Amino acid sequence: MRTEEIWRYVDTERASLAELLAGLTAEQWATPSICPGWTVKDVAAHVISSPQAKVLPVIVGMARARGDFNRFVYEEARRAGAAYEPEEIVAQYHRFAGSRRHPLGTVPADPLLDVLIHTQDIAVPLGITVAMPPEAARAAAERIWSKPFPFKARKRLAGTRLIATDITWSAGEGDELHGPISALLQLLSGRTYVMTQLS
Repeated sequence: MRTEEIWRYVDTERASLAELLAGLTAEQWATPSICPGWTVKDVAAHVISSPQAKVLPVIVGMARARGDFNRFVYEEARRAGAAYEPEEIVAQYHRFAGSRRHPLGTVPADPLLDVLIHTQDIAVPLGITVAMPPEAARAAAERIWSKPFPFKARKRLAGTRLIATDITWSAGEGDELHGPISALLQLLSGRTYVMTQLS
């Protein structure tokens, strides 16, 4: 998928997520998300932090987390979730609409997979169904499969061949696991709750 097409999907999915967030109640914002230890509010703040990331705060944050990337991301999301009111977070989505900025060391497919996966992390616990564009999910799946860090998908799913049933995509070798690309993408990222959608 071409870079500009990836960005168009990022724009569309962020706008859709912002619309969903704008309609949530205070109770829904405080609901635990699929991500352990993060509320819906924390996840929402994390997704829109991507175009706001600056080198120095990232370095300081990584030092504070003693070089542990996952701990850094976890702590930063909790910090952002606590720092902003829901309406401020929604306003950030509008302020950075169309932004092409992304954290140092990442590519456009990273913000794409971030918004696709985290939208489900927010929607599923709230009982809200959000469709994931298959073409966008495929591009995100290819990105996760190709990068060893931080998802370690090839290692976690060694001995398994993933086959999408709604779009042309497959990866891995071994016992076959079939399902929609949206579910396979979430499995690649470590969301095992989607196993009920796979066969």
